[in-house]
Amino acid sequence: MQDRVLKVLEFTKVKEQLLENVSSSLGMLKADGLTPSVDFEEVVKRQEETDEAVNVLRMKGTIPLGGIYDIRPHIKRAVIGGMLSPHELIQVSSTVHASRVIKRFIEEFAEEKESIPILKELVDRIIVLADLEQAIRIAIDDNGEVLDQASETLRSLRIQLRTKEARVRERLESMIRSSNAQKMLSDAIVTIRNDRFVIPVKQEYRGHYGGIIHDQSSSGQTLFIEPQSIVQLNNELQAIRLKEQQEIERILIELSLKVAEFQSELGEIIVVLADIDFMFAKARYSTKIKGSKPRINSEGRISLIKARHPLISKEKVVANDIALGKDYSTIVITGPNTGGKTVTLKTVGLCTLMAQAGLQIPALDGSEIAVFDSVYADIGDEQSIEQSLSTFSSHMVNIVDILNQVEANSLVLFDELGAGTDPAEGAALAISILDETYNRGAKVIATTHYPELKAYGYNREGVMNASVEFDIETLSPTYRLLIGVPGRSNAFEISKRLGLNEAVIETARSHVSADSHQIENMIASLEESKRLAENERKEADELLKSAEKLHKDLQKQTIEYYSQKDLLVEKASKEAAEIVEKAKREADEIIRELRQIQLEKKAEVKEHELIEARKRLNEAAPTMPTKKAVSDKKKHHVFNRGDEVKVLSFGQKGQLIEKITEQEWQVQIGILKMKVHEKDLEFIQAPKFVETKPLATVKGRDYHVSLELDLRGERYENALLKVEKYIDDAVLAGYPRVSIIHGKGTGALRQGVGEYLRNHRSVKKARFGDAGEGGSGVTVVELK
Repeated sequence: MQDRVLKVLEFTKVKEQLLENVSSSLGMLKADGLTPSVDFEEVVKRQEETDEAVNVLRMKGTIPLGGIYDIRPHIKRAVIGGMLSPHELIQVSSTVHASRVIKRFIEEFAEEKESIPILKELVDRIIVLADLEQAIRIAIDDNGEVLDQASETLRSLRIQLRTKEARVRERLESMIRSSNAQKMLSDAIVTIRNDRFVIPVKQEYRGHYGGIIHDQSSSGQTLFIEPQSIVQLNNELQAIRLKEQQEIERILIELSLKVAEFQSELGEIIVVLADIDFMFAKARYSTKIKGSKPRINSEGRISLIKARHPLISKEKVVANDIALGKDYSTIVITGPNTGGKTVTLKTVGLCTLMAQAGLQIPALDGSEIAVFDSVYADIGDEQSIEQSLSTFSSHMVNIVDILNQVEANSLVLFDELGAGTDPAEGAALAISILDETYNRGAKVIATTHYPELKAYGYNREGVMNASVEFDIETLSPTYRLLIGVPGRSNAFEISKRLGLNEAVIETARSHVSADSHQIENMIASLEESKRLAENERKEADELLKSAEKLHKDLQKQTIEYYSQKDLLVEKASKEAAEIVEKAKREADEIIRELRQIQLEKKAEVKEHELIEARKRLNEAAPTMPTKKAVSDKKKHHVFNRGDEVKVLSFGQKGQLIEKITEQEWQVQIGILKMKVHEKDLEFIQAPKFVETKPLATVKGRDYHVSLELDLRGERYENALLKVEKYIDDAVLAGYPRVSIIHGKGTGALRQGVGEYLRNHRSVKKARFGDAGEGGSGVTVVELK
C-alpha cells in the first residue's frame, strides 16, 4: 500500500487512535508499525486475533496488562556482562510477574468460557520464571532500593552503619545543646555535607570547633564544619559505606547474571507480551468505535451494512449500506457538494484498509470486505504551487500513476473525476478513465458532477449509479447514500425555495432540453420509489421482529403449559391412586367383617347389620373435591361504601372507597387503590360505623382525611406529632382502618410509631402490612 494512500484515506489517524489503547511500550511499537496486509491468510488470522481479544473483553471487561516494560536493552547489557541498576532489575521482575499473571488469566478463561486458540497458543510459549522474579523481589523494593535482606553481609554492614551514625549524631547533638552553642551556631541542627556529618558555625567562631570546613552559605556568614572530635568517626562511617556499596554492586552483578542466564526465555516473554498487548489494543479500539468482525473474501466483494466513518463523531455520522463487486464492479456517485460523496469514498477505502490491517470495522455484523492487492485513491485538491500544477493537473498526475499500476484485484477511488477543466472534455475524459479501469477488472467508486455520467451507469453492464440524498424542504443534504438512483440537479427547486421569481425559473426551464427533463423526472421517480421501498422494508422488518417475538413467547408459554399440565396430571394420578387404594383397603376390611359375622352367626345376618355395612362401603368410595359454592348471601350482596371485601383475583382483603360505575368499585388494598369489578369481590363484613365520612367536621370546618399517612423523610419528633393528629382525624372521619407509611430505613421511626400506637386509646390493633400492602414499611391500624 502506498504511504500517500494511507495518509489520504486517514489510516494514519486511525493508528493514532489505536495508540491510545495500548498498555505498554511494546504494544505501542507494534501499533505504530501497523500496515494493511495483502495476504489473504494473514488478514484472516489478524481478524481472528482481534475477535478473540474482543470476546475476552466482552466477557471479562478487562485484562491485567499492567507492569510490562521493554526490557530487551536490559537483557542485552546483562548478556555482555554489564551490571543492571536496581530500577532496571525491578522492570525485569515486573515484566516477568506480568507475564505470569496474564498466562494464568488466559488459561483460566480458556477453561471456564470458550475456545481462544490463538491466545492459548501465545501464553503456552511463556515460561514462568518465578525463581528469577523472587530473587529480584527479595533483594530490591519497588522504589529501587536494595534491601537489608539481600545478603547477610549487607545486613551486618547496615547495622554497623546505623550504629556509627547514631554515635556521630549523639556527639554532635551534645555540642549543639551546650551553653555556648546558641551564640556560635547559625542554627542548632546537625546536617550532612559531602556524606559527612557537620554543624553550621558562624564565620567569627570558625576556630572554636577546629576540624574541616566542607561548605559555606551563599552569604559567607555560615560555615559547615566537621569538628575535629568526630573526624575519626566520620572516617569510620565512610569506610563502612564503601563496603556497603561494594556489597550492593556484588548483589546487582549476581542478579544481572541471573537475567543473562534466562535471556532466551525473557526474549520470548517480550515477544508474546507485545502480541497480546497489541491484540487487546485493537479490541479496545473496536469497542470504542462499536466495530464488528467482517467476513473476509478474495473475490473482490464489498458489502458494508450501516457503515460509518470511524473518525466522525457518533452524534454526526450517518450510517450507509454500500455494496460493490457482486452484481457490479463500478459505482458512480452524483449529488450536491458537501452531500457526503467524499465521506462515502473514504468510508469504503478506510474500512478496507482497517480490515486488511486486522482491525474490526465500524459497521454491523454480517458486513463483508475483500482483500485487495492494492488500494488507490485520488481524493481532494492536491494543487501544487511549487510544481506549478493546477487542480486538474494535480489530479491527472495521480490518475496517470494509478492507471500505470492498477490491476484486476485493485480498489480505485476517484473523487470528482474529470473536474477542473472544460465540462464536455472533462466528462469525456472521466468516461474514458472509468472504461479503462473497468476493463482491467478493478473495483471502482467515483464521484462526479457531470450529468453525462448519470447515463454512463445505464449504458454499461457492471456499472451502478448512486447518489447522496438532498432534502429540498430543509435545503440540506441528509448524507444518505442511495444505490441505484443517480443524483439529480436541484437548482430549480432550491432557487424556488429561496424566493427566485417563478417567471425567471420557468424561463430557465425552457432552456433545458426535453431529454434532460425526462431524465430528471425519471430520477425523481426513482428516488421516490426508493424511499417508499425502504419505508415499507422497515415496516416489514418491524412486523417480522414482532411476529418472531410473539411466536417465541407463544412457544415458551405452550411449553410451560404442557410442562405444568403433565405435572398436575401426574400429581392428580398419584392422589387418585392413593384414594382408590385407601377405599380398597376399607372395602376389604368391611368384607372381612361381614364374613366374620356370617361365620359367627351361621349366615344369620340381621338387616340392620347389612344396612350398616352398606353405609360404610358408600363412605369408603372416593369423592372428587368440588369448588366451594359462593353463598347466596355473598353472591347477591349489595355492596356499600366502607364494606370490607376480598379481591378474589389477588386473594387480598380491602375496603370499598367509592363506586365508579354500575359494576366497578374503587378498592383500597393496603396502600394501593385500584378499580375492581363486582364479580371479583367477595363480601366479608360491613363497616362498624353506619356511615363512612370522607369529610370530618371539626369546629364547623370540613376537611379531607386520607386513608394513609406518609411519614417518609420526616424527623422523628415531627412524625409522632403527625401520627397523633392523624389518628384523631381518622377517628372523627369514621374510618375503621388506616395505613401509616414509615418505610424500613434504620427501623427507629417504625419502632417509635409502633410504641405510640400500642398505647393509644383509639387503636384496636396495629400490625405490619402484608406483602401486597407494603410489608414492614407500612403499619396497618384498626381503629375502635
